[in-house]
Amino acid sequence: MPPVERLPIPDLRTVADRGIREPSPDLLDTITICTQRQEWYRDFVRSEGQGPLAFVGSVATADDASLVAGQMRDLLDFQTDERRQYPSWAQALRSLIDKAEAAGVLVMTNGVVGSNTHRPLDPDEFRGFSLADDYAPVVFINGADFKAAQIFTLAHELAHVWLGQSGVSNPGLAHAQDVDLERWCNRVAAEFLVPADSIRAELGEDPASASELQRLARLYRVSTLVVLRRVYDLGRLRWDDYRAAYQEQLDAIEQSPGGDGGNFYNSQPLRVSPQFARALIASTLEGRTLYKDAFRMLGFRKHATFEEMGRRLGVA
Repeated sequence: MPPVERLPIPDLRTVADRGIREPSPDLLDTITICTQRQEWYRDFVRSEGQGPLAFVGSVATADDASLVAGQMRDLLDFQTDERRQYPSWAQALRSLIDKAEAAGVLVMTNGVVGSNTHRPLDPDEFRGFSLADDYAPVVFINGADFKAAQIFTLAHELAHVWLGQSGVSNPGLAHAQDVDLERWCNRVAAEFLVPADSIRAELGEDPASASELQRLARLYRVSTLVVLRRVYDLGRLRWDDYRAAYQEQLDAIEQSPGGDGGNFYNSQPLRVSPQFARALIASTLEGRTLYKDAFRMLGFRKHATFEEMGRRLGVA
């Protein structure tokens, strides 16, 4: 029998009524690619004199999830009032990515293995993972998942970073989590995106109606799926009614891959982390990193592509 492949980080996935299968080569290779980027970036920031990030590992699961969510909102400056300026929840997702990167978290969103479009990632296998590190924490979001779920995955994985714990997750909104750590991260993510005190004051008589869900989604700049989960969390829906309403909302959402459209120069920085791409390109141009290593980590083959990406990122 061939050897059983093991995940190099904790497997925290739970899928209702199904066992977790062995990790696919796609998942294993994706973790390897992200780990290589993380190792390079850790060395880079330390060579630049950057100290460890104080928020990594700053909390524990014994801490109140609401308090942790508030700390995350404050540090990332992702307040509810500010979000109302965004035209859509998709823009709110992009803003949260930018804010996490500015704080020092490398956020990578990709729906394929590296740059290989013939190897799509399966959202049913995993929705995201975190690689905790004091200097270069990484959050990976499965870009093949529908965009409406990606902001919750990002918030969930950021909770892992605050804990200082790595892991592969499947933080679905439609099923209960069996792992205590994952339940805690889900509570933090939900409170981070839609604070209970705030939405409790906003809920109408029929909070699960399509019109009310749309109104609340616009208010908090999240998808109706996230709002619906908060309605359930606050005891305004029974579990069976929640699951039925969730499926209705899911059916109404256009399930398209994540990313930033079909433009390579828009999507590729998001695949590898914009902050990582800028640092790597700058280091290469300064002669501190070999071009062949930069091309490998960025998924490039042509020097012209490298130069154009650097120009668009403002480092060439």
